[in-house]
Amino acid sequence: MRRLGYVAAKRVGLETLGWALVILGIAALFLPGPGLLMLFGGMVVLSQQYEWFERRVDPVKRLALEGASRGVQTWPRIAASVLGVAWLVGLGIFWGEHPPAPGWWPFDPDVWFIGGWGTGTSLIVSGLIGLALLVYSLRRFRGRPYDHQVETEREKERHAERHRQRDERRRSRHGATSG
Repeated sequence: MRRLGYVAAKRVGLETLGWALVILGIAALFLPGPGLLMLFGGMVVLSQQYEWFERRVDPVKRLALEGASRGVQTWPRIAASVLGVAWLVGLGIFWGEHPPAPGWWPFDPDVWFIGGWGTGTSLIVSGLIGLALLVYSLRRFRGRPYDHQVETEREKERHAERHRQRDERRRSRHGATSG
């Protein structure tokens, strides 16, 4: 009985986290913040609960890994990524400092860099996430480009193993409750 309560609580917790990340990710697509990353994170969490999400995560993951691999194969691309991260963090700091509106600003000075440190912090966090992803990409793909064929085979094996484990758990639960 305790095990059932744990499983139900875990499922509710994962679903709540997954849907919250999806909703926040969609909102962050239009607001400053790591929208695509949160959206993808929510999809990954929900793919643990729903097979239809799992089928949608794999193509997105493949495209993301291909892009990450291409982005670290040449030094100019790596330098451009580092400059992008530095620009994003610098913009976040500048935004947070909330400098006074210049004379050419045609709107109310209160809407100049609206959001202050809240927006600035989300830009800084986005830059730091970008830096972490760049380091990950360098370690995983530099000199070893992404191979879709190999990854597809690994994914098939991983999915087959996950489904086998689910089936075993279901059989053991049904066998334990019927006896």
